[in-house]
Amino acid sequence: METNYIDNQEKELINSLEGFDLSQIKNDKENSKFLKKSAKAFVKKEETKMNIRISSSELEKIKAVALQEGLKYQTFIKSILHKYITGQLIEEKHRPTA
Repeated sequence: METNYIDNQEKELINSLEGFDLSQIKNDKENSKFLKKSAKAFVKKEETKMNIRISSSELEKIKAVALQEGLKYQTFIKSILHKYITGQLIEEKHRPTA
């Protein structure tokens, strides 16, 4: 699984699930309810809405790249911002030269 776009916490979560047989959960009603509740609690994060102005040509380019990545453009933008603020996305001029 390609994991370059996720942070270390997300990688740890993926690694902890490797070898876990999810088909068993379908038939286990009690644990299934518990896991669904836990997942919802984990995913439920306080978010703030934000509005920005962007040129229509830039938005079209963003939408095209997001489509190539298989993402909705809002999710793609959020991903880029997350990567940038966590140091996973570095401007071209700041990358070390090989």
